[in-house]
Amino acid sequence: MPPLLEVACFNAQSAIEAASSGANRIELCASYPLGGTTPLLSTFISVRDTLQSINKRSLLSPLEPPLSIHVMIRPRGGNFIYSEMEFETMLEDVQRFYHAGASGFVFGILTTAHLVDILRCRKLIASAGGRPCVFHRAFDIIANPEMEAQLNVLIECGFTALLTSGNAKNALEGRDILSRLISASQGEIDIIIGGGLRSANVEMLLHMGAEWIHTSAITNDNSEMADVEEVKLIKAILNNH
Repeated sequence: MPPLLEVACFNAQSAIEAASSGANRIELCASYPLGGTTPLLSTFISVRDTLQSINKRSLLSPLEPPLSIHVMIRPRGGNFIYSEMEFETMLEDVQRFYHAGASGFVFGILTTAHLVDILRCRKLIASAGGRPCVFHRAFDIIANPEMEAQLNVLIECGFTALLTSGNAKNALEGRDILSRLISASQGEIDIIIGGGLRSANVEMLLHMGAEWIHTSAITNDNSEMADVEEVKLIKAILNNH
């Protein structure tokens, strides 16, 4: 099966348009300028209700999973080292979105040594009640020599996937490390390739064999909207691979 497409969306309309244009999964966030933070519950509910109707008339291949929504759990922009109060907010947010029907969650917590915060991540995963949890690009702050060992930590914690650009500002620059991580994952955790991917460059990374490609599909610097035509183009490239 071709790689699946996840689109990061920063408002309800963008999520609905991306889902209608071929996205397999929405990563729902707020605040594009901050790199994605926890969205409003009301935004999630609006997207959830619309996606239920889209699923009923889906044009996706029968081999592809139904449309789903992973919710970003990130209380603020900036670093990924959180206070106790911020962590409690993250736990509460996982529960709120869990009960509202989120398909999965996206988060990442680091220690002051810039390693995976095992205890807190396990608590969030437990709070997710068995729904998939993705460790996000906080992973790209981890020092290169530690990455394979920290990937194993994610597996042991119970994460189902890792979103990464390969320790680089974009996935093209990180492709060597991405290749290493995909090899090291041994099918125990999905590697989601993301970071600056658009229709003009995504094909360069498809040979790696990642199951998911991640993009915001934003082509206008003054907008937080996914470009519908860009989503369609990327989806077509993935399907033709």
